[in-house]
Amino acid sequence: MPRFLHTADIHLDSPMCGLERYEGAPIDRLRSSTRRALRRLVELAIEERVDFVLIAGDLYDGTWRDYNTGLFLRKTLEGLIDAKIPVYIIAGNHDAQNKMTRSLSLPEGIWMLDTETPQTVALPEIDVAIHGQGFATAAVTKDLSAQYPAPIAGCVNIGMLHTCVAGAEGHERYAPCSIEGLRAKGYDYWALGHIHVRHNVAEDPAIVFPGNLQGRHIRETGPKGCLIVDLEAGQEPRSTFHRLDVMRWEVCDLDASGLERPSDLIGLVDQELRRLLDEEEDPDRLLAVRVRLLGATRWHDALVADGAHWINEIRAEGLSIDGDRLWIERVKLSTRPLLRASERDGDGPIDALMGLVDSYRNDEQALRDLGDRLVDLRRKLPSEFTTGDDPLSLDDPDWLREMLDRAGPLLLHRLRAANEPR
Repeated sequence: MPRFLHTADIHLDSPMCGLERYEGAPIDRLRSSTRRALRRLVELAIEERVDFVLIAGDLYDGTWRDYNTGLFLRKTLEGLIDAKIPVYIIAGNHDAQNKMTRSLSLPEGIWMLDTETPQTVALPEIDVAIHGQGFATAAVTKDLSAQYPAPIAGCVNIGMLHTCVAGAEGHERYAPCSIEGLRAKGYDYWALGHIHVRHNVAEDPAIVFPGNLQGRHIRETGPKGCLIVDLEAGQEPRSTFHRLDVMRWEVCDLDASGLERPSDLIGLVDQELRRLLDEEEDPDRLLAVRVRLLGATRWHDALVADGAHWINEIRAEGLSIDGDRLWIERVKLSTRPLLRASERDGDGPIDALMGLVDSYRNDEQALRDLGDRLVDLRRKLPSEFTTGDDPLSLDDPDWLREMLDRAGPLLLHRLRAANEPR
């Protein structure tokens, strides 16, 4: 029974642009995180005695700024070569062949699969055939898997593909394909890359995204790592997730509706941040947290009026809890004022407007439809608004919901002000 490690979207030496804007950001730890996670991967592969390693695209974040990236990779993978564990890699949209202006020759045991046509690598000693094709250009819009060869009889057949299979929401349509098309190939396992959220697309056969190895920003929350897969022809694969990230991104939502007084906010923050740290099993892992204060509260005006004070009180609380293990990435005050008695269950214009906001906020499909209607606006925006660490994600329902949380209170405040007697 072959055992292999499946990973993707390592984005080695990702520059993580914009960190300088964050006061007190642990920049060195953040920017070295992809390297440290890769070292953990090599250690795991050797410890688990895997037969081979699969990297399904975006090993790199783009062309190297200098040769240190390639030198680091070679030195790190020497452990696998010494342990006689071969590595099979396909290029993705970030490290497509035409984007890589620097390169180093690969040592024996490290294979970069072809980008012009599907390639098959046979491992006769363990009866495995690996089929795959990398990206020749950054924007591959055709179904590469359509040209993959038929399975080799008597072998465990594995397909490697960097893809947005089944049109994954919020992702560019690179190498689009269908679940039915992948199944029709007759392979035993599809090792996918491109989607940074770990999930099984389908079973029979297993069509799997391992997620990325290390989260790089607040939109990549939760545990990250790789899969160890035991696979035998005709049998259900046994897949185990192994966490390898050296830092974890989390969003901490706090409900301010029950606050007796504004100063009680710090106790609420302390409780939730300590809970997040207690859930972290690795004492060396950095926790990067975005704190969002939500809910309708009578203290909304006081919190907003002195927003800088409360934001920095929350940051200071994070430092006092454990400044080495915890970094407050950002604080967002997204509370809303309580509705007045005259505004509850009424039929006036304010009620209608707030009802519309709430109807969108609580309806996932309505948010997706709204995102579809904003596609043209997104195309017209300058790139600086749609890229970076906190872009305008007009096609992301969670981002749109957050914007409604901000816009609702603002609209209510301005409508009230307009109706106040002068």
